[in-house]
Amino acid sequence: MNTDVIQYDVDEAVAHIVLDDPRQAANTMNDQFAPSLAKAVDRLAADVASGAVRGVLVRSAKRTFLAGGDLNELIAATADDAQAFFDRCQETKSLLRRLETIGVPVVAAINGAALGGGLELALAAHHRIAAEGRYDIGLPEVSLGLLPGGGGITRVVRMLGLQSALTKVLLNGARLRPEAARGVGLVDEIVPADKLVDCALVWLRDQAEDEVAATQPWDRPGYRLPGGAPSSPKIAGILPSFPATLRKQLKGAPIKAPRSILSAAVEGALVDFDTASRIETRYFVDLVVGQQSTNMIKALFFDLASINSGGSRPEGIPASSIEKVAVIGAGMMGAGIAYVAAKAGLLVVLKDRDLAAAERGKAYSASLVAKQVERGRLTAEKADALLGRIQPTDAYEDLSGADFVVEAVFESAELKHSVFAEIEKVVAPTALLGSNTSTLPITGLATAVTRPEDFIGIHFFSPVEKMPLVEIVVGDKTSDVAIARALDFALLIRKTPIVVNDSRGFFTSRVMSTFINEGLSMVSEGVAPWTIERATTQAGFPAPVLQLADELNLDLLANVRAESVAAAEAAGIAWTPHPADGVVDTLLGAQRPGKLGEAGFYEYVDGRRGDLWPGLAERFPVDKAQPPLEDLRDRLTFIMTMEAVACLEEGVLRTVADANVGSIFGIGFPAHLGGALQAVAGYEGSDGQVGAQAFVDRARALAERYGDRFAPSDFLLEAAASGRAFA
Repeated sequence: MNTDVIQYDVDEAVAHIVLDDPRQAANTMNDQFAPSLAKAVDRLAADVASGAVRGVLVRSAKRTFLAGGDLNELIAATADDAQAFFDRCQETKSLLRRLETIGVPVVAAINGAALGGGLELALAAHHRIAAEGRYDIGLPEVSLGLLPGGGGITRVVRMLGLQSALTKVLLNGARLRPEAARGVGLVDEIVPADKLVDCALVWLRDQAEDEVAATQPWDRPGYRLPGGAPSSPKIAGILPSFPATLRKQLKGAPIKAPRSILSAAVEGALVDFDTASRIETRYFVDLVVGQQSTNMIKALFFDLASINSGGSRPEGIPASSIEKVAVIGAGMMGAGIAYVAAKAGLLVVLKDRDLAAAERGKAYSASLVAKQVERGRLTAEKADALLGRIQPTDAYEDLSGADFVVEAVFESAELKHSVFAEIEKVVAPTALLGSNTSTLPITGLATAVTRPEDFIGIHFFSPVEKMPLVEIVVGDKTSDVAIARALDFALLIRKTPIVVNDSRGFFTSRVMSTFINEGLSMVSEGVAPWTIERATTQAGFPAPVLQLADELNLDLLANVRAESVAAAEAAGIAWTPHPADGVVDTLLGAQRPGKLGEAGFYEYVDGRRGDLWPGLAERFPVDKAQPPLEDLRDRLTFIMTMEAVACLEEGVLRTVADANVGSIFGIGFPAHLGGALQAVAGYEGSDGQVGAQAFVDRARALAERYGDRFAPSDFLLEAAASGRAFA
């Protein structure tokens, strides 16, 4: 019987429920899933009652098992859709409940990715067998501002117990490889892919006469929650630590999904299965119709997918191949670039002024692979091969034949000009010439080479091996071929690339500088430094702003300002000082440049950060009257968004997706706001108003109190009035 996206067949007393959506390359829980599953389960119930079926095999005809819900539907949901979503969710869950209580053993054969709803379907089986392979199994909904709403919380808590379910599966949204999923307890067996269906059928045959195999543990008499129920002394003693730990992890940020997961898990563990399932659905629907999930799905799924699928790549240009990469500068940034390139299988020549410095750069890669070998994540042979692909040198001649260059020397236009003059003499005549500059305009740097069409900015973020973003910067003469090659390189080394046009500071550094300057301005205004730091993390930033200023180094901030002043004067533009300038100058005057100098806004002992420097209070006395914490939080996010809007208006940003993904992955913009431009479209006002107009109203209030830098531009006002701001 063809049930559209699910096929049902019976062969030798085994019912085959086969996931096979003819309209899509992958199976999803779309609008046809529940009706199709209902038809299959109805047929199954009749066949079980007649004795025609003694076991059930759930499998996929696709390369993967089953993805989760249709995100197009979820992102469009509003409060008016709450009841409809609740009913649909409960309907699907009732079908899964019927499947696991059908009266015969059910086995799920997982042949590929089973994430979200896919794993939730498998959890309704009595046994789960996964094929060997490099694919993911898990419940990652928290990363999109959601929770597992198809029974995932209810079943995982009953399978693993509260503590393991929360810490190993639900709150971290872990995507686990099959072996890791078996280690946690989500999967029962791992078998060769070509034996998957046969092994599942063998299990069904072996369980044919076992009534226990046809029931879930929680449906058997005497079942007890693993590790104890919330009311048990053992769990009751540690239960208060869960919200405390979560609060510490979130740093006070108003992120709803983890809190809802914790609530649904604990409340559900206190009641029967069906009641727990309804509780889970209520929390799920609350998140679905809320703004945070909309923001996060927009940025972290749709925008990210557009970028990673080549949405910014010029059309009609064939894929490029890269064999030898020249990395100039073996400091922390250059060393990290060399590591990720070698990890991707490329030959890397790592050059510095002297061989000892270049070898120290290679030693950085050696330390990284040594840790991976120690943890069993990399074999010694593969580690040796990776390091063997990195050649440290102090001679430009060794760059001969390199077809891709990434320069990562000190942030000086004069130095970079001299370096490229030497590079161009020895590398391949068609080599792409990339600069890792974070602020200097690419068009200006390209004047030092004879092939400006092959010159491009390739801005990495530190530490390179951890940070996922690369900002590709297009100069006035950069060709489409160069853009395509840079994108190919970024994807080859498994980075997410955004493409922006040339500007001093480009996009990420421009926006980041406004964030740092706003935090420093608060110091100059007499805001308590600890309050500034707490406001930053409570807004959702990963690190406090003064701590981040220390890590960036105040000398760098002063140098960037000096370059900007010189550029403004050369262009005949009046330079407007910023309130943050005096704070930077005061700390540099006190010989406190930041973490590298072991003295900045914070005290440092042997490189470890301690308390805030007591001298701040002497130089910037704290006012008795402190501004509202909400104002501080909004100032930090609004100032970044204002600069992002300016970048869009000026044409620095090419797409909204680049702004959202770049701000989250590159400079830590709060993910629950959906990125620097989605923060406008998805702004939630204190009066309940949502959208760009609410953002504009709040910006005007901030401008009135804290300065014209918060005043909405005509471009922003027009976008808000259109009702389609930054979609």
